Amino acid sequence: MKRVVVAGLGDSGVLTAIRLAKDCDVVGISGKTALVSGQELGWRISRPDHWAAHNWISFDRFRGLDRVRTVHGILTAVDLASRTVTVRGSDGEDMREGYDALVISTGVTNGFWRQPTLQSAEEIGAGLHAAHDRLAAAASVIVVGGGAAAVSSAANIARTWPDKRVELYFPGDRALTQYHPRTWARINRRLEEAGVALRPGHRAVLPDGFTGDEITSGPVQWSTGQEPASADAVLWTVGRVRPNSGWLPTELLDDDGFVRVTPELQVPGHPEVFAVGDIAATDPQRSSARNRADGLLAHNVMAAFEGRPLRTYRAPRSRWGSVLGIQRDGLEVFAPNGRAFRIPAWSFERVLMPLAVRRGIYRGVRGARTV
Repeated sequence: MKRVVVAGLGDSGVLTAIRLAKDCDVVGISGKTALVSGQELGWRISRPDHWAAHNWISFDRFRGLDRVRTVHGILTAVDLASRTVTVRGSDGEDMREGYDALVISTGVTNGFWRQPTLQSAEEIGAGLHAAHDRLAAAASVIVVGGGAAAVSSAANIARTWPDKRVELYFPGDRALTQYHPRTWARINRRLEEAGVALRPGHRAVLPDGFTGDEITSGPVQWSTGQEPASADAVLWTVGRVRPNSGWLPTELLDDDGFVRVTPELQVPGHPEVFAVGDIAATDPQRSSARNRADGLLAHNVMAAFEGRPLRTYRAPRSRWGSVLGIQRDGLEVFAPNGRAFRIPAWSFERVLMPLAVRRGIYRGVRGARTV
């Protein structure tokens, strides 16, 4: 049986490992002891216990990972010639894992909520509640950024704590520029209904050496000429993502450090190496992270083993999906054309998550997290 190493067990990595486990000997490597989703930041910081029940899942709860050997450690190197990766465990010792195919899905570093550190379950839980407690104690909050994480954070903070002053600062005329204009028009109304003050045309100046990886309280300076703004808590969601590719040779990377891939998600010159998720330079939005490319990738890994034709990944023109996350009145999901449809809250809890997500997408998840 062919061995596949899945380097990184975030959203894309877990799904890919599950897909491959029935046909291959799969080894999954992760700095965490669980899947800790990088999605839905606003839900995560405003209602961490509810978010964790759906988005923090220990690996041993996935039925689809029963055949996968998971390794808790940090990837430090790959030897392309000998087809091995080096992993540093929590004890500081290095170990090597061989592969017939390597799937790179180590994702990106982004803010305080997506860090490539080695973490135990206790450390994950502490991090979740630290951000929530910091925001809960603030009378005023500034959210800096114009992407989905920024918009979702501002809306969820305002709805969870309606007495807070919440302001959203973004550089353009509108936020959510990667989405269809219809999406922003609808979300704009939702933000105003929640009491969020919108501040377009503000581009923040980040202090030297600061990447937005913590909640701050100092004044925010603007390169666009406005007076500095201040609040008790400043949440930086400015999209300063950095690929977790320091363990890879530069020959595999583009100028920004993301993994170069063909339309088949293979690394050029190395047909046994694939990449998926935020680390893969598929298109400017690196959209394979949000468009279920795990199925295509698993097919292509097996096709490469068997000498069959590979399938091509095609990126959507606009981002789609949920923006604000689950709310008391349900989940609003946007199509690529900006049209919205609503899933009632009862259906989200009783149908979408347990049946469509846990049973359908993840092929079965045992039990439920108690938080």
